[in-house]
Amino acid sequence: MNICLFTEEELGKPLLRKDERNEHIIKVLHKKEGDSFDAGIIGKMSGRATITKIDESGGIFFDFESLSDGKELYPLTLIIGFPRPIQLKRLLRDVAGLGAKKIILTGTELTEKSYLSSNVVSDGSAERMLLDGTVQAASTHVPALSVRRSLRETLENELSQNELRVALDNRRATMSLHSWLEKNVPFGAGEKSIVAAIGSERGWTENERDLLEKSGFTLCSMGKRVLRTETAATVASSVILDRLGFLD
Repeated sequence: MNICLFTEEELGKPLLRKDERNEHIIKVLHKKEGDSFDAGIIGKMSGRATITKIDESGGIFFDFESLSDGKELYPLTLIIGFPRPIQLKRLLRDVAGLGAKKIILTGTELTEKSYLSSNVVSDGSAERMLLDGTVQAASTHVPALSVRRSLRETLENELSQNELRVALDNRRATMSLHSWLEKNVPFGAGEKSIVAAIGSERGWTENERDLLEKSGFTLCSMGKRVLRTETAATVASSVILDRLGFLD
């Protein structure tokens, strides 16, 4: 936990002993009254919190001082074919840590239907993984998350007009992701907005490939190996963010 995040409603209230943030502050950071630790408000400012009191029950009272706007998210949106729930949790944590601004989970023609009915989103697990990744990155800004039943629904409702569009595919790719970035994105062009689509573990169907291309996506490869959805999402995000200059 590289930063302790709070909602605005939690400011001015004690952090109870049973809260995992309390345990981290006391048992991991070994903080006591008068000490400070890195803190932030979810979606807003980051700064420092100073412990003013630890009461008899172990509750932590603190004052928060905002120092910066936090680490802004990068202009990268990921469309992800719904993977296995256990993979999804790791994927969300990792791409949140990298700083993608939005993740759109979509059903695909080859998605296992039981994945779509899993409770990983409805029970809050997905949001917790995004928050975990944000905390790992010592950021305050959590990526947005949305869920769509099909790729067509995603493309009809989630895209804007001014973004560059690329889809990973190991069957009908016209060029590599590296070549596509060299052609379309000057190095360090952080103002560019990119949408990257990554299929579920069984990939895209021909119908979905046609749909992506008609929607302005270029089908690109990342080498000859077939990667897990979570691996492909992390690698592609890293390659794209590096080209945009955010990993320089």
